[in-house]
Amino acid sequence: MASDFRWRCGVLLLCTYLLSVSATGSKEKPQKKKDIRDYNDADMARLLEQWEEDDDIEEGDLPEHKRSPPPIDFSKVDPSKPEELLKMSKKGRTLMVFATVSEDPTEKETEEITGLWQGSLFNANFDIQRFVVGSNRVIFMLRDGSMAWEVKDFLTAQERCQDVTVEGQVFPGKATKNNNDTTKTQNEVNGKKKPKKKSEGKKPDVEGNRASHLKQEL
Repeated sequence: MASDFRWRCGVLLLCTYLLSVSATGSKEKPQKKKDIRDYNDADMARLLEQWEEDDDIEEGDLPEHKRSPPPIDFSKVDPSKPEELLKMSKKGRTLMVFATVSEDPTEKETEEITGLWQGSLFNANFDIQRFVVGSNRVIFMLRDGSMAWEVKDFLTAQERCQDVTVEGQVFPGKATKNNNDTTKTQNEVNGKKKPKKKSEGKKPDVEGNRASHLKQEL
């Protein structure tokens, strides 16, 4: 009876030992990694966050909204030229410039005209992209927003440019200026009064007066 009891105790201790070893082994066993081909959007987002936390990313490689704004040296800013401050604040940042083509063109004409403008800017080493957004409307996108005002000066000097918009401010183009000058000239011409002709005075009838005077003497 005693031997039977000891045998049962030994079996019980052995089972307990095996269970404890099994539990320890399951904790130490690494979990099977998920195949990257099975990753969903949430898995990719977590992976990207972990990668950004583990690695040092250079400032230029960060998304634009995460970059720190460029430092501005206010001692070099001329208060009489607000554009200078805007140029400094937009340096290295994407900026969109809107332009309108004059004379009510078709979308194909706008594509051709603004394509020539973009080509000229590209030849002048401007990193610029173009998007036609209407029959007479186009967007020029610059990677360096500080160059937007130089692009504005070029565009407003073009014959078919009606206006250019930068940061909500509208600048008239050459086509608008020409129309204004033509209208002004026409108004000046129409406003001028024709000079009145001077009425020519009748010459005195000297001979007739002499004849009447002689009759009276006779």
